Amino acid sequence: MAADLSQLVKAYDVRGVVPDQWDESLAELFGAAFVRVTGASAIVIGHDMRPSSPGLSRAFARGAATQGVDVTEIGLCSTDQLYYASGALNLPGAMFTASHNPAQYNGIKMCRAGAAPVGQDTGLADIRELVEDWSESGAPEPAAKTGMITQRDTLEDYAAHLTSLVDLTSIRPLKVVVDAGNGMGGHTVPTVLADLPLDVVPMYFELDGTFPNHEANPLDPANIVDLQKRVREESADLGIAFDGDADRCFVVDERGAPVSPSAITALVASRELAKHGGKGTVIHNLITSWSVPEVVKENGGTPVRTRVGHSFIKAEMATTGAIFGGEHSAHYYFKDFWNADTGMLAALHVLAALGGQDGPLSGLVAQYDRYAGSGEINSTVADQAGRLAAIKSAYQAREGVELDELDGLTVTAADWWFNVRPSNTEPLLRLNAEARDEATMAKVRDEALAIIRG
Repeated sequence: MAADLSQLVKAYDVRGVVPDQWDESLAELFGAAFVRVTGASAIVIGHDMRPSSPGLSRAFARGAATQGVDVTEIGLCSTDQLYYASGALNLPGAMFTASHNPAQYNGIKMCRAGAAPVGQDTGLADIRELVEDWSESGAPEPAAKTGMITQRDTLEDYAAHLTSLVDLTSIRPLKVVVDAGNGMGGHTVPTVLADLPLDVVPMYFELDGTFPNHEANPLDPANIVDLQKRVREESADLGIAFDGDADRCFVVDERGAPVSPSAITALVASRELAKHGGKGTVIHNLITSWSVPEVVKENGGTPVRTRVGHSFIKAEMATTGAIFGGEHSAHYYFKDFWNADTGMLAALHVLAALGGQDGPLSGLVAQYDRYAGSGEINSTVADQAGRLAAIKSAYQAREGVELDELDGLTVTAADWWFNVRPSNTEPLLRLNAEARDEATMAKVRDEALAIIRG
């Protein structure tokens, strides 16, 4: 009987519980399918610190090698370190991680050579089909000659590439608390930040895929409480938190107050535009703050609005030749990094901007944080389409209000906007609202929630 991969293969990656939903035998089939679909003659593989990652990663390598493909294993790495290897070596890549999910989960993020994404429409559906077929009919025919599996360390090269993109040599000394959440930031941060004028205070740098201190998802306010407290105790200049696979970074200022990813997007966009002579396209998804396109225009750039999700951002980056892109979820994408997302490079930009002037981070980011936002609010809804239709009906006849359906439903007025979009994987509707002041935002948020939950 064929394996049912409907709950395992998501829109952008493979992710599920080990061994209940998948195991090493299935990982081996994924390895063979990956090379068949990409047509690769060689691939690169990395993995995070989860207990199941080394075994799954090695099984994938075996499956690829049976098809005659040479495999370079880079071992323990962050997801953006795997993207670096894919870009620098010009090889398709696979990263074994479940990001911020609990310990029993694992997954595979796959890309083509040059870190180009593999999603449902760019190969993932074909990979799933092959794995399902082989799980029923038996493993695919091996190639006449098995590929070689070799190991390579890319950490130093990855760090050197990142620090070559942002000049931190002349910044003032800064004290920074870094919370790695027992994830891969504990592996990459010491090398990337070495030899810089920084006093780094490490938190939870021990690699532990059981996440003994807190979930490695810094977007959840509960998971940055320790960081906020430590920043205040240390009188640090800022705090930085990474998620489990260290491809996202979240920033808190010298008071321990969270800095919105939209403000970081605007700050980094202004720096990237300055680097490119005040010209260039910047991608932002439709639930980043109004401040992002405003700052982009003020700095001579062209903002382009896109759907939520890294495959859409990366596709738009490639189509438009954009220099930078940012999302509300603290994913940051750089042309200088093969259009891939890297939280570490965004963090370096923040450090360079802060260290290049004398004021505190709160003062620096104030110019980029102009509106009152709700953050993302999830509601469990049985009939997603019905609730979206009810919102559309409630707002479409209102004067001075515009609706668009680029991703879910966005309702925009002169002083506020909100977006409601369905989750791809759960019976949820996600609400994001923003307004020119807190009172208006609260009113708009509560009115939308009343309909969503009605």
